[in-house]
Amino acid sequence: MPALLMDGELGSLWKVSAAVWAAMSYARVAAARTSPGAGRLAALMPAVVLFYGIPFAFTTAGFRGISGFFLSWLGTFKLFLLAAGRGPLDPSLPLPQFVCSASLPVKLRQSTSSSKAKKQNPASAATKILLSGGLIPFILYAFQFKAAMSRWQLLLLYTTLIYFAVDFLLASVQGVVHGVLGMEMEPQVDRPYLASSLRDFWGRRWNLMVPAILRPSVYGPVRARFGVAAGVLASFLVSGLMHELIFYYLMWQPPSGDVAAFFVLNGACAAAEAWWGRHAGWWRPPRVVAVPLTLAFVGGTGFWLFFPALIRGGLDELMLHDFQGMLALMEQGGRWLADAAGPVLSTR
Repeated sequence: MPALLMDGELGSLWKVSAAVWAAMSYARVAAARTSPGAGRLAALMPAVVLFYGIPFAFTTAGFRGISGFFLSWLGTFKLFLLAAGRGPLDPSLPLPQFVCSASLPVKLRQSTSSSKAKKQNPASAATKILLSGGLIPFILYAFQFKAAMSRWQLLLLYTTLIYFAVDFLLASVQGVVHGVLGMEMEPQVDRPYLASSLRDFWGRRWNLMVPAILRPSVYGPVRARFGVAAGVLASFLVSGLMHELIFYYLMWQPPSGDVAAFFVLNGACAAAEAWWGRHAGWWRPPRVVAVPLTLAFVGGTGFWLFFPALIRGGLDELMLHDFQGMLALMEQGGRWLADAAGPVLSTR
């Protein structure tokens, strides 16, 4: 049964991929023929609605969560920016690059020999895929013993799972982008364990495509009208609401508000941190102290508000079920190859 379920998901993936290509082909033509503004937004709305509905095409948590993040969040925000005549999408891009930039959590850039451009090393992406992909099964296996774990041990296990899952996912995208398009992908994670402030962690180190989208779509417009603090709070609020949506796609449970509260709290503290930093001469902790304080705050508030929502929703059981289905599908594929190769080998 798990193999049949995963096989059905792969069929849905092909259909969704075709739908995304068709929708983005339409969006590219529509954007080229309309001026930025309400008219272009109306023309792009069918693609926006499709992106919000695509996670419902899948039955497993993994595919729902990934499509929700790639398309329902980042993809729709890119389309909204396109409607306003702002990047990263541009109808002048070749169709493959337009589709990949719209549907993947990347910001593409042409390879360059400039010293300012950090060229991606494909071997580095392969190493991350092998390392993270090899560790994730062991982490999922450890969840079988969660009844014997304390709350803090279980939350730490969730933290480890999310870190390596995101690392594996983004490294896989990097490999596809580099191998298929021959383009570089801007770094998406930059050693978050070295963050020395909340602004450093959320804005410059963790899941960098999210702040790259929120800056022009939320932070910039709100800051222009209401100031820096309002822009920061609005960005974290929107991030929290979109995370609630992703959690709904993952676990089919109505939002509790805890995840949104986690991001609003971090946003309020980041705004207060920025206000403190603008005062010259006021005390600032040395980096050797600031780094553990930052990680303790993010981890502590995450253990309080973010991860309990995952535990209540049983995300570990959903992901374990997905993993078992993938293993069963691989086993089924191996048997099919062995059966197909048997007659050939016997004739030699």
